[in-house]
Amino acid sequence: MNPQDPLAALHPLREPIAIGWWPLAPGWWLLACAALLALTALTVYLVKRHRANAYRRIAIMRLSELRARVDKLPADPVETLAAVSETNALLKAVALRAFPQQDIAALSGPAWLAFLNATRQSSSPSTEFSAHFANAAYRPQLPDLDVEQLLLAAQHWITKHRSPA
Repeated sequence: MNPQDPLAALHPLREPIAIGWWPLAPGWWLLACAALLALTALTVYLVKRHRANAYRRIAIMRLSELRARVDKLPADPVETLAAVSETNALLKAVALRAFPQQDIAALSGPAWLAFLNATRQSSSPSTEFSAHFANAAYRPQLPDLDVEQLLLAAQHWITKHRSPA
């Protein structure tokens, strides 16, 4: 040993073995379980929501078919009156699906119109159902009714209404 360099007598430093990532610490297991639980809950929620809104998608498809039929023969009053009647029936079917039956089934005329306008989730005049719509299906001739505006209001109501439950 050289008294002049005492550090030269030391052996080189040994590094410890690197810590592996496995097995995981308990906190990571808890985090993984919580993430899996949250993902499962989100999936269940989205599937339920998708199934619950199936009636809306079907109604929008039927309304699109109705709109295409009206656009094909815009000057035919018989076809237009039939389209108004079918729109009314479609809206009633959607309302019966979304709201309690005992509240909806007996509605007609002004009460039906008031219900539609009250549950439309908008204050825009373009989404309001006309007063002529309430009894248009029961008249032999088409009243002064803008069918395009009616179809737009029906589409808006089908997509935006909210059931109380």
